Amino acid sequence: MSTASSMVNEEKMGGSDEQITRVLFCGQQFVDSYNYTKEYLSNYPHIQVDDVPLSDVPNVIGNYHMCIPRMMRIDSDIISRAKQMKLILQFGVGLEGVDADAATKHGIKVARIPADGTGNAASCAEMAIYLMLGLLRKQKEMEISIKLKKLGEPAGGTLFGKTVLILGLGNIGQELAKRLRPFDVKILATKRSWTSLQKNGSSAQNDCVADLVDEKGSHDDIYKYAGMADIVVCCLNMNRETAGIINHSFMQSMKKGAYLVNVARGGLLDYDAVAQSLKSGHLGGLGIDVAWTEPFDPSDPILQFPNVLITPHVAGVTEYSYKSMAKVVGDTALQLHKGSTTATGIQYVN
Repeated sequence: MSTASSMVNEEKMGGSDEQITRVLFCGQQFVDSYNYTKEYLSNYPHIQVDDVPLSDVPNVIGNYHMCIPRMMRIDSDIISRAKQMKLILQFGVGLEGVDADAATKHGIKVARIPADGTGNAASCAEMAIYLMLGLLRKQKEMEISIKLKKLGEPAGGTLFGKTVLILGLGNIGQELAKRLRPFDVKILATKRSWTSLQKNGSSAQNDCVADLVDEKGSHDDIYKYAGMADIVVCCLNMNRETAGIINHSFMQSMKKGAYLVNVARGGLLDYDAVAQSLKSGHLGGLGIDVAWTEPFDPSDPILQFPNVLITPHVAGVTEYSYKSMAKVVGDTALQLHKGSTTATGIQYVN
């Protein structure tokens, strides 16, 4: 594993005067994002890929041309140290931890990898279904039955016949809707702007999306739909408007015994509202791949409930999606090395 100590400021390869383009992965979690990128670029010695501990990033970021934040907050202080930085590119879509305004002031571009072309959205949609089925079939209770050598219990539920509310019919929401259709469920969905969907896609694509959803609503409809749904799946982007959107009012609007699944960002759920709803029994079950603080405290009271399932932020972490995104990162680094100011395959936000 590469470290900051392995770097030199003016690195040359085999007597060549070709300059090295350096890519920094911040922190050493989500390790396969680094491993697959390193593997993809293994035949390009003029691209150096390192991952360093979070505590070292402020001290070494000035040596790099491209940065992959992963879970690190890239604030204005860190950005001010990135004297050679050309691009901050997230390995995925989440950029809420990057100060894009500060990056713009320092002439640094900020971008994400769209979820629809890499398998990331599809992987997250599959995880949502995994959590839904785990809650319905009472996964924790089944594990207890195995230990107690009990057969034929617990009696679980089925997706068949349920009403599912998808909060945020973006890339992940659409992939989820496609996969839910064969389960014979009723699908409700909210989206900030349905007209933008119509403008951005072909008429055929828009018709397919419309066919996936039985009822379409806006942000103003979330409480009404919450009262109709047996399962609520949160697929929203995290921003100032959506932070804590699953609050006490929303929880009380949900049907008693309904399930809540979150494969987006932990901050979309108000911790106290969820905890109280679980304690009172109003919430039938909680399935989350993301948490309020990560890594999540395994002794947190929420995890002690038998109707709570949590996975370690792995919804998008599949071999297919990670190799696809690693290729995007690698290709972007190669384009950056050649002097391109606008790389293909990524979405700029500034």
